[in-house]
Amino acid sequence: MILLRRLLGDVLRRQRQRQGRTLREVSAAARVSLGYLSEVERGQKEASSELLSAICDALDVRMSEVMREVSDELSLAELAAMTALSEDGLLRPVLEPVQLPAPGERMSSITPKAAAVDVVAA
Repeated sequence: MILLRRLLGDVLRRQRQRQGRTLREVSAAARVSLGYLSEVERGQKEASSELLSAICDALDVRMSEVMREVSDELSLAELAAMTALSEDGLLRPVLEPVQLPAPGERMSSITPKAAAVDVVAA
């Protein structure tokens, strides 16, 4: 299971480390406790939008940049979860192809035949 809070925490930690800053420096600038920021970075706590904004401001990085990086990592994690190594050593999709609707038609619900990736923001 892919947890959004873990991906977000990893991205925030990398941003901080790229700048050579400590948890203490960023927590003071963001006005959040050092322990709470540490839990957010480790994916143990869910960051509210207000807290995320404060952390991004403290890191002097746009929230959209952080979210784009999280989105990219989520895409890679989903792709990895949807592929499996076959007996011949080639990567094969776990999910069967989906029939897309014709232009102008609406897409109905799609139920994959194999295991799906649950994205949880818990």
